[in-house]
Amino acid sequence: MSKAGGAQRMTAEERRVIFASSLGTVFEWYDFYLYGSLAAIISVQFFSGVNPTAAFIFALLAFAAGFAVRPFGAIVFGRLGDLVGRKYTFLITILIMGLSTFIVGLLPGYAAIGFAAPAILIALRLAQGLALGGEYGGAAIYVAEHAPHGKRGAYTAWIQTTATLGLFLSLLVILGCRLSMDKESFEAWGWRIPFLLSIVLLGISVWIRLKLNESPLFQKMKEEGTLSKAPLTESFARWGNLKIVIIALVGLTAGQAVVWYTGQFYALFFLTQVLKVESQTANILIGGALLLGVPFFVIFGALSDRIGRKPIILAGCLLAVVTYFPLFSALTHFANPRLEAAQEYSPVVVIADPATCSFQFNPVGTAAFTSSCDVAKSALAQRGIPYSNVAAAPGTVAEVHVGEVTLSSFDASDDADGAKRAHFTRALAYAVEEAGYLPADPDTINYPMVVAILFILVLYVTMVYGPIAAMLVELFPTRIRYTSMSLPYHIGNGWFGGFLPTVSFAIVAATGNLYSGLWYPVIIAAMTFIVGLIFVPETKDRELHPEGS
Repeated sequence: MSKAGGAQRMTAEERRVIFASSLGTVFEWYDFYLYGSLAAIISVQFFSGVNPTAAFIFALLAFAAGFAVRPFGAIVFGRLGDLVGRKYTFLITILIMGLSTFIVGLLPGYAAIGFAAPAILIALRLAQGLALGGEYGGAAIYVAEHAPHGKRGAYTAWIQTTATLGLFLSLLVILGCRLSMDKESFEAWGWRIPFLLSIVLLGISVWIRLKLNESPLFQKMKEEGTLSKAPLTESFARWGNLKIVIIALVGLTAGQAVVWYTGQFYALFFLTQVLKVESQTANILIGGALLLGVPFFVIFGALSDRIGRKPIILAGCLLAVVTYFPLFSALTHFANPRLEAAQEYSPVVVIADPATCSFQFNPVGTAAFTSSCDVAKSALAQRGIPYSNVAAAPGTVAEVHVGEVTLSSFDASDDADGAKRAHFTRALAYAVEEAGYLPADPDTINYPMVVAILFILVLYVTMVYGPIAAMLVELFPTRIRYTSMSLPYHIGNGWFGGFLPTVSFAIVAATGNLYSGLWYPVIIAAMTFIVGLIFVPETKDRELHPEGS
């Protein structure tokens, strides 16, 4: 394949490689994101033994479990990919992913088999995470090693579209199922259909990938006998390469990951859980923004072939740092204006002794929250009501101010029958509803502006994600490329990114501030911008050699 690359057109073989790799990866991301898109329903089906707020956070933790093991999958399958080949490795990963997803569709819920249900669900999520840890690196490297010099950004950008397309496909299938039945049926059993459909997608993906040939660079190394015999040792036990791994993680993938998950997943959770936009409506709005944004993965990937990978990725991180807070504030304004008005004209304030206030995060449902402050904040957190805090003198009984209305809390340790708590909860519910703290009204949502804001968030995603595959491939030698690039990518996306919805949602629930969860991605993206600006080299002009020099 020619290295000239400048004006040459894509060959039929190159198109087939890109299509086969991308399509299989779309299906794999579809499998993975079904869980995240249905987190609210899954929290009821599998974690119904705890309160609703804790159940949703616990469901997000189970979602995050799949991300937690992705680096381990990167090590296992990355090593396999450098030893036996790219093609066979991502055939194995897609089989594991597809079968795990199909089984989720058959798994009985908490009501049927008790704690075995969430335990098995988490085990399946771990299997999915391990598989995904090996999938992305294989697909990105496979395409990059087929691409001509000067076209790697454009070619690998098609792989970068797959995560968004997979999310879009999952939302589309979920929406189709929702529209084909009533809400009760969907939440009872219809949610299983998208998981069961994955077996069809799995069959198509395996059939396509079986038709692929091995990467030409890997095949050449195999014929010459220059394959790495110890890719883990070469990747992580030698400082020269390990230093690049660390720089790639802190200066590239960590920031890329939080921008990705904020722009697509946290935006969806913010709409449904914080602004109380109806799930079907939120999915349509996110889906519209994703559809508008997908072409920009390829646009920014191709642009990185001309001006470099580094400036585009770091610009996306910087824009996120500067604009996230005003963008999400605008999202509140256009998606739930009466919530915004309620916060302005009838703010909710908790006045309490700080020593009596606990962290409002109870994933296993065991905390009693008996102090007057805990009673007040627990009631607000369960309803998703934003509030601010004012410190009171030691020993003061907590009060909740809803505009001009004042509600006195109580110590629940002497409320054995729960009557006081029930009375307080009813009074609080009436006060906040009267003040306008209500779910988003479909008639007052400014749909074009909401989609526009979501599109801007997705545009940042395309900036940081479009060029990242080419850059990671170019950073590492061919003989250990699969192992070396997979680990920083999946630590960044699995840990920094995958835990973002859980951490951000928990911060919001604990502080009462709608936007406090944004501090997590803002801080990480700022770190990546600074480290990347100083330490990350530009790679667009590097050659890929079989010997990996």
